[in-house]
Amino acid sequence: MVVIDMGSGTLERMLRVGVRYADPDVLLFTHLHPDHVADFVPFLFACKYSINPRTKELFVLGGKGFRGYYEGLKQVYGHWVRAESFRLHLQEVLYGTRRVKDLAITTYPLEHTRYSVGYRIEEGGKVLAYSGDTDYCQEVVELGRGADLLVLECSFPEGRKVKGHLTPRWAGRIAREAGAKRLLLTHFYPPCDDADLLGPCREKFGGEILVAEDLMRVQV
Repeated sequence: MVVIDMGSGTLERMLRVGVRYADPDVLLFTHLHPDHVADFVPFLFACKYSINPRTKELFVLGGKGFRGYYEGLKQVYGHWVRAESFRLHLQEVLYGTRRVKDLAITTYPLEHTRYSVGYRIEEGGKVLAYSGDTDYCQEVVELGRGADLLVLECSFPEGRKVKGHLTPRWAGRIAREAGAKRLLLTHFYPPCDDADLLGPCREKFGGEILVAEDLMRVQV
């Protein structure tokens, strides 16, 4: 089981779909902004639960600087975030492919923070591509190349483009250039709540477009 990014509320939503702190095999982090890592500390703290501590090994991948981030957490919280009952494998990644459990995970550097990365996960002939936060760049097109499901951030509606983020048309353009089979839009800031996201996106991408909601299930 893979969990990608852990913003505030991740643990609660995991429980609502029957996923416990002991279940994930792999955690992938796209960058270190709080809305993507806020529940990493509560997750590690939950793994210390004395009645039923986590024992299964855990693989954690993040961009450059993630190891220093974790070391800083240990300085602040001490043993409460240390992996003492299970083995923790932490890797910093930027570009390339690695085998993690039964997955082929390819990472691409993307245009958001200096060390932001996107993840392309391949298993059983299926491909899931996940951007995290990004602006348009050739790397995000390669990330989604032929993906069965391309998950792209769409932080702002049309007319409110912000550097380092996408709008619906930009997301649609990326999906079209990548030849993705389906596109899932996510990571909506409040201005998106009352905006038309599908219409502008469909101007650029003719495939199936989904708009993410909490607890949504999508089969790859």
